[in-house]
Amino acid sequence: MRRISLWRAVAPLALLCAGLLFATSATNARGTDLRPSRNTTLAGLVEEQSRRSATLVRQHAALTQDIEKLQAQQGSIDPALAKRLKDLSDEVGTTPVTGPGLTVTLKDAPQQVVKDNPDVDADWLVIHQQDIQAVVNALWAGGADAISIQNHRVISTTGIKCVGNSVVLHGVPYLPPYKITAIGDRRKLQQALDDSQYIDNLQDYVVKFQLGYDVQNESSIAMPAYEGTLDLQSATVPGFDRTPSVSPTASGR
Repeated sequence: MRRISLWRAVAPLALLCAGLLFATSATNARGTDLRPSRNTTLAGLVEEQSRRSATLVRQHAALTQDIEKLQAQQGSIDPALAKRLKDLSDEVGTTPVTGPGLTVTLKDAPQQVVKDNPDVDADWLVIHQQDIQAVVNALWAGGADAISIQNHRVISTTGIKCVGNSVVLHGVPYLPPYKITAIGDRRKLQQALDDSQYIDNLQDYVVKFQLGYDVQNESSIAMPAYEGTLDLQSATVPGFDRTPSVSPTASGR
């Protein structure tokens, strides 16, 4: 009888503790899985963060436009100053542009090639920030009027960085394929790509390991305006010996 009485006393307490644990778990999880599925991949996380960052950038751009409209309503702007501001906006990249040009697509080697070459340095089988920089530099040298990467406008303060197996642009991570689009004279742009020693070296890996390098002519490109912040994050004094935060295009892989 004592065992039965003891069980009747302990059972409610055990159930109460279990209920508290479930409630705490549900509160901390806030509707999310505390042990994500194994199908959750790095690529999925990168894409999710990219979407969130893109949404925040669009919100920032919309708020900036609202501020500019409110400022314009405060009083008339001198026509000469208004024209000067427009010209500067076009040069900086804060206005959308259209025109003919080229799109260069870069991709990592196919997975089958990676499996078939286990002894090859893995760095030879993926696209790096230097590859993207080399294409961008060549397009600027070819007289490009505007350039975008992954449909995001590139400006003078744009930095391209490798983080793991992704490339970060304006703080947003992206996975391959990487699409670099330029507006300008297509003949001159193509010639600049052909004249680049770095890209010529890259072509060797395209042949050996099937890295993706594709150039498409575009008769009409609608390129968006740059929507990020224009604040300068860092700078160096001319003549001061210091390694730049963004490495220049290398001459070889």
